[in-house]
Amino acid sequence: QVQLVQSGGGSVQAGGSLRLYCAASGYSCMAWFRRAPGKEREGVATIGSDGTATYADSVKGRFTISKDNTKNSLDLQMNSLKPEDSAIYYCAAGGRERIASTYKCAYRAWGQGTQVTVSS
Repeated sequence: QVQLVQSGGGSVQAGGSLRLYCAASGYSCMAWFRRAPGKEREGVATIGSDGTATYADSVKGRFTISKDNTKNSLDLQMNSLKPEDSAIYYCAAGGRERIASTYKCAYRAWGQGTQVTVSS
C-alpha cells in the first residue's frame, strides 16, 4: 500500500466550507472517501484521467473534486457543509484492473486521513 500525503480539514460551522488537499497524480483513478463514526467507509467523489468526475448523491452539488497533474494535486472542495459530513476523509489513487467482465478502479494508494468536523 502506497502512502499519499494529504492535508486540510478542520472544524467549521454548518454551511461553511473546507478544502482538502492530496499529493497525487499520474493515476488512472483518483478519489476521495470518508468514514464517519459508526459507519462504513463510503466513496465521496471520483475523477478519471480525462477529468470526468462522479459524486455520491449525498454530496452532489456541494463538493467538487479536482486534479492538476502538473502540480501533483488532488483536491476536494467542500461547500455548504452539513453535520452529517463529519468524518475522516481519505484520498486514494490507483489504476484500472479487470474484475470479472469489466475494468474497475482499484485504489492501492491511500492518504493518512484528515478529520472534518461540522457543527450545527
